[in-house]
Amino acid sequence: MSNGELGEFLRAQRARVDPAAVGLPGGGDRRVAGLRREEVAVLAVVSADYYTRLEQGRERNPSPQVLNGIAHAFRLDADARSHLFRLAGLTPAPALGAARDSVHPALLQLLDNFPTAAAYVLDPAYEILAANRVAEALLAPFGMTNMLRMMFQHPKAGDIFGDWTAVATRAVHAVRLNAGTFPDDPGIRTLVDELLATSPDFATIWSDQTARGFSRAYKIFFHPRAGRIELTYQTFDVRAAAGLQLLVGTAEPGSPSAAALELLATS
Repeated sequence: MSNGELGEFLRAQRARVDPAAVGLPGGGDRRVAGLRREEVAVLAVVSADYYTRLEQGRERNPSPQVLNGIAHAFRLDADARSHLFRLAGLTPAPALGAARDSVHPALLQLLDNFPTAAAYVLDPAYEILAANRVAEALLAPFGMTNMLRMMFQHPKAGDIFGDWTAVATRAVHAVRLNAGTFPDDPGIRTLVDELLATSPDFATIWSDQTARGFSRAYKIFFHPRAGRIELTYQTFDVRAAAGLQLLVGTAEPGSPSAAALELLATS
């Protein structure tokens, strides 16, 4: 990651902080939203000149203590704090390996052990590497294998995803986190460049600099064959292959959504 990316992240976080939330007076002659650089410096216990140089990319070696102070000033959550450290080069990126490009047979078998749930494995660029029968049927209307391309390039995405804005925003934030974790991943770079060039919606969400993974999410699908399906997703990291994630979507037992999944599983 470049110092320019670190500066962009710092500016975006600074703009998000309500001065009143950190005990500072609001209003007055503030020309932009959020905190002034001098206020960040006070909260982070660094000099205003040092913070300014860091945000402008002229300071290249911030210490962990400085980053901890800035994370405290911005009230960053665990994901955003880790992202900050990675952008500053203080967290080693996991090594890219062949295990990232394939799914172990034992994991494939596990997918099939969710007969009434939508289960699939994603790589860091949200490419679907493997899916069970229910997930394949659920996502078949898209005819695509990348979750972000489904959301931002398929003309029916807004119709199929009942809560498209929330789902798409979470996905972009998660890929932003992955981009910081795996800065040399060519799949992420290619995907981001493509969507920045083709999707104004993606560009808007990407520009807010939020990096956040998710362990649980709620999604609504309007499937052309099975109708409305409401699922709660749990996300699990695949320890044997850094960057891969297993997602499992389940419906409330006995609900119409559960019946819809059974239809997809048997048809």
